[in-house]
Amino acid sequence: MNSSSLQVSWQWLSILGLVIFFFTITSVSSTQPNLLRLSIRSQKLLREPATFSESVSEDFQTFYYNQTLDHFNYRPESYTTFEQRYVMNFKYWGGDNASAPIFVYLGAEADLDYDLPAVGFLTDTAPQFKALLVYIEHRYYGKSIPFGSRKEAFKDASSLGYFNSAQAIADYAEVILYLKRKLLAENSPVIVFGASYGGMLASWFRLKYPHVALGALASSAPILYFDDITPQNGYDSIVTKNFREGSESCYRTISKSWYEIDRVASEPNGLSILGNKFRICDQLNNSGELKEFLERTYRIAAQYDSPPSYPVSMVCGGIDGAPEGNDTLSRVFAGVVALRGKFSCYNTSNTTDYPIETIEGWNWQTCSEMVMPMGRGDNDTMFPPAPFNLTAYSRDCTSLYGVPPRPHWVTSYYGGHDIELILRRFASNIIFSNGLRDPYSVGGVLKNISHSVVAIITVNGSHCLDIRGATSTDPEWLVMQRKAEVEIIEGWIAQYYADLHAITKLNDHV
Repeated sequence: MNSSSLQVSWQWLSILGLVIFFFTITSVSSTQPNLLRLSIRSQKLLREPATFSESVSEDFQTFYYNQTLDHFNYRPESYTTFEQRYVMNFKYWGGDNASAPIFVYLGAEADLDYDLPAVGFLTDTAPQFKALLVYIEHRYYGKSIPFGSRKEAFKDASSLGYFNSAQAIADYAEVILYLKRKLLAENSPVIVFGASYGGMLASWFRLKYPHVALGALASSAPILYFDDITPQNGYDSIVTKNFREGSESCYRTISKSWYEIDRVASEPNGLSILGNKFRICDQLNNSGELKEFLERTYRIAAQYDSPPSYPVSMVCGGIDGAPEGNDTLSRVFAGVVALRGKFSCYNTSNTTDYPIETIEGWNWQTCSEMVMPMGRGDNDTMFPPAPFNLTAYSRDCTSLYGVPPRPHWVTSYYGGHDIELILRRFASNIIFSNGLRDPYSVGGVLKNISHSVVAIITVNGSHCLDIRGATSTDPEWLVMQRKAEVEIIEGWIAQYYADLHAITKLNDHV
């Protein structure tokens, strides 16, 4: 894979883990808050440097698998195929003769090029395990597009109907089994890794395909943010908690800014006044556009509130550090500048934070099966009220795609209710890792379910921080979190080798 192309494509953000939950063209902000895409980092906004060095990128080779369009039907059109991209790194692999492990990263809602630089945990740990590294791109993203082109693939609900998580993890199973056969590595144990939405896929993959994957590390995977399992206001409650802990005065300024925005907007030429105060590039059509822009700014700061920059502190430093006498909205704007940087003007569209390809894909997914009911009431967060309304949500999705969402399908197909009781006996070898400063952690598994379905949490951790590459500035608690994850995976693989040896020895004597 060309390293320069990787670094160029990495400039918008560092993948997987959150797009604005809703639409660029048809807004449904009235039915659901302006939530973020499930992604590892938000590098475009936070201006984080790429860490994927040229020497490392040269170790990666790109391949394509002739993937089946529909794994669950036997109609003639189901046998249509498309090219699915995957990337491999053989540098550390101990080989098939040693039954050395295979670490597989399950791509999420982004081009695979954006994932590779972010998931440094795999390349950091591969030498210790002598592991082969495989990264598989999610269907309908990047270069893994059915029907020959994005235009055809996204034409309507008929072509988008094959775009769902069940088809995606079936894709992963096909690629993994193909590679094990091709490499004569049938006895090599497979560990799958995923982050955010990809973390959901990793945990669900282990549950649905235990014969393919020995174990799974699911980083920041909010698998319980469906139906009524998690409080609707959970996400924004943690955003609020992070800001309030950072600075009480910052929290109070943000809380009262929404009224000020509406007050100014109601005045003659109010929208122009707001646009000038916040240096908005285009004319505001309503105050909601500005409020959504600010909400997204605060959520990104909270979700990725990690060392060394600590974005929440950056925002609050700007707000609290504004010159004495500045009004509320001037202080809020100072917080925007502190996080986003100084520019001649600011674009309120979510397309400035995320590529349109990812927005379009995630829009479909959240309007079909990934219905995460997030809302908030009066005075329960630092944001204005925005209750979740499933009826309005379904209406807007139907208007956009011609088909309604299936809001309960995820829990019907993968489970979620009574997870402690169900998974205690049924599941094994899953790590759910979460940082409690991540707003999505409220929908994650936060306590051990059994001796092998375990939760590793860090009080100060943020979204998907553990699966990113180690740096010299990592705090001790993060170093210890990764160490604990490695030790658990070591145990899984050691037990697998012991079982393999015992069964082989027994068969040799038959």
